[in-house]
Amino acid sequence: MKISYNWLVEYLPIDEFTLKITGDPQKISEILTSVGLEVESLARYEQVKNGLEGLFTARVIACEPHPNADKLKITTVDNGKGEILQIVCGAPNVKAGQNVILAPVGATLYPLKGEPFSIKNAKIRGVESNGMLCAEDEIGLGTSHEGIMILAENTLPGTPLNDYFKLYADWIFEIGLTPNRMDAMSHLGVAKDVCAYLSHHLKRPAKVISPFKNHFKPDNRSRQLEVEIKDAKECERYAGVSISGIKVAKSPDWLQNKLKAIGLRPVNNIVDITNFILHETGQPLHAFDLDKIKGTKIKVETLAEGTPFITLDEKERKLRAEDIMICDGADTPMCIAGVFGGLHSGVTESTTDIFLESAVFNASSVRKSMLAHNLRTEAAVRFEKGINIGNTVEVLKRAAMMIKEIAGGTISSDIIDVYPVTRPKKEVTLSNFYLKKISGKKYHPDTIKDILTSLNYVIVREGIDSLQVEVPYSNPDISLPADIIEEIMRIDGLDNIEIPSSINITPSTDTGVVAAAQKSKIAGWLVGNGFFEIFTNSITNSKYFSKETLDTSVSIINSLSEDLNVMRPSMLPTGLECIAYNLNRKNNDLLFFEFGKTYLRSNNSYSESQKLAIYITGNVAIKTWNSPSRPSGIYFAKGVSEKILLLAGISNYKFEQKEENEDLEESLTATSKGKSLLTMGIVKKSRLEKFSIKQPVYYIDIDWDNLLDLSSKKEITFEPISKYPHVERDLSLLVNKNIPFGEIEELVKSLHIKKMQSIRLFDVFENEKLGPNKKSLAISFTFLDTEKTMTDEEVEKMMSKIITALKTKFDAVIRSNG
Repeated sequence: MKISYNWLVEYLPIDEFTLKITGDPQKISEILTSVGLEVESLARYEQVKNGLEGLFTARVIACEPHPNADKLKITTVDNGKGEILQIVCGAPNVKAGQNVILAPVGATLYPLKGEPFSIKNAKIRGVESNGMLCAEDEIGLGTSHEGIMILAENTLPGTPLNDYFKLYADWIFEIGLTPNRMDAMSHLGVAKDVCAYLSHHLKRPAKVISPFKNHFKPDNRSRQLEVEIKDAKECERYAGVSISGIKVAKSPDWLQNKLKAIGLRPVNNIVDITNFILHETGQPLHAFDLDKIKGTKIKVETLAEGTPFITLDEKERKLRAEDIMICDGADTPMCIAGVFGGLHSGVTESTTDIFLESAVFNASSVRKSMLAHNLRTEAAVRFEKGINIGNTVEVLKRAAMMIKEIAGGTISSDIIDVYPVTRPKKEVTLSNFYLKKISGKKYHPDTIKDILTSLNYVIVREGIDSLQVEVPYSNPDISLPADIIEEIMRIDGLDNIEIPSSINITPSTDTGVVAAAQKSKIAGWLVGNGFFEIFTNSITNSKYFSKETLDTSVSIINSLSEDLNVMRPSMLPTGLECIAYNLNRKNNDLLFFEFGKTYLRSNNSYSESQKLAIYITGNVAIKTWNSPSRPSGIYFAKGVSEKILLLAGISNYKFEQKEENEDLEESLTATSKGKSLLTMGIVKKSRLEKFSIKQPVYYIDIDWDNLLDLSSKKEITFEPISKYPHVERDLSLLVNKNIPFGEIEELVKSLHIKKMQSIRLFDVFENEKLGPNKKSLAISFTFLDTEKTMTDEEVEKMMSKIITALKTKFDAVIRSNG
């Protein structure tokens, strides 16, 4: 949020005690940060960039044609400092006797378009030039480039140009407001905190200079309206007033300058005044063209679902049945309450009579309407955080008097104030013991009262050890004693909390160490093997998922964007977004991994699961002078999967082929002890097409919770390196093509040959000469006896057992070299 220094100090007391602070924007910045309004930046604002620094007025004494250029002239210029300068000028309107703008040598110009440039001595067509006479666009004062700017005849040469034009300059605080500080979403709200700080630290009362003057009175009652609120919960208070005979025009410079300084574009005097009041007080206002209100009545109500409504941006929107609407006597919608006005009821250049609204709408309803219609306006942002209901009428009166002063006209009705149920002020009781316990500091009772009263809290009851206070309407977030303590601490200064000489702690047990170590180990292995870790948003787009998946997904009710409306039920889409982003930038060889969570819903219960997602696409090894490139593939993905399981200490797992998967082809699932550890496969082309990905992507979805569970139950054992050599035997066998190696491996392991260390497939050969639907597998077996050297007879006996089992179950034929 932007706060103007010039604007802010109008509400601060300026005297000999406060001037050293309030006169310094940097010190104000430090105070704001100290009281919890963190100043993220303090920047200089200038109506014209660089404030015309280094530019002066001057007088043209003589003007002669350039001997070597028809369109150039040689001028003699008095700079007002006792110097006569020769300047070559190309402006068609330059003449002797004119007062002009001089950019001397060394000055820097900031043109309306283009980059800044400095003035140097130059020779133009053989004639020396010692400066430049400026057009308005060359110094940022306007858009004209038809000729140089001609100043008034009585202008004194040598006058600094920023003094001549009296340009507006300011300092702008960029404040990072926390969501609970709606009371500080205005210049008056910020001024209140600054005054509370000054009162406490200077030990002198410092009160906000109120802009509310009791000068309001109606001129007549010729345009009196009636207001009807259909639901008091949706609109707690609605006030309004009619103003007739206004003239819609440009705002005065002082008003335009204030709005421009905080980044607002002036529109016309009526709109500018409502924006001014919004940023002064925090109360949104809305002006209606009074002649377009039918039936001399205002209704605050809801309309039927799907009712069309054209907003000020000329877009037709379909209303929700829950949207609070401001309608006229004929039930014609004029405004989405607290959010955005309608095209056909707004103020235009031809408007002469207006109805000015000041109201308090239900924060939750405004927020839902704002998000549903994607209209995040300044007014809606304030309504969604809560509005000071006690200020509704006073703000309206101030705005009406400003309109009368600036736009003319007469106030043609009494103030209409419909307040069905008066909102009671909250009362909070704070004990001294609790204050000391939470703040860590013992405050004097007078200090507590002074701080709270400076923030507009009212002391209701004062006990021996406690204080009961009434919370002002401007602080709707305050409801607990801890909230009151925060108010006291921030005004006193968080840096003033005493540091205790000793700290009492209760030793805690380490939790999550094993999981963190496992994550670090596996992430380290992935990074070491060329993978990059990515982080994607856990909120994604529902269009990526099927209806069946969305039936069990967690939807975002008040989504900030149509593209971010569901908590991801799968890690795949957000990873594919990242892959698509890289592919579009010619990064075609990608190895990604991500630790994250997925979310599911079952009836009214919700669950989240930790996942490790791995994405592989392109080449896993690039082509070099001594080796070809190596493309990724399903076997590379399976190898990565097996390595991760091995790193987690899980060895007794098996892969099973899954027939159906919404996202993957050739999918495999690894399970152990009845738990699914991971699913892997090739991402279906139909899924890739949604992201415009044209190359294969291999995906591994690891259930991190199950993996950690099994990994934590694995006992760590140690075996010394055997003194005796291992023995290897190779076996080539002929089997049917539809028999996967996994089944052969599972069969061999089921024989429980204790001395067999490993089984490894090292070749697959297919050829018509082998026979129809046949393939040849070459398998290597490793045997080891840790107590002695194995004999050939022992090895052959184990191999014979393996061969017999293979022949029996798979009808395998053992191939020989002969």
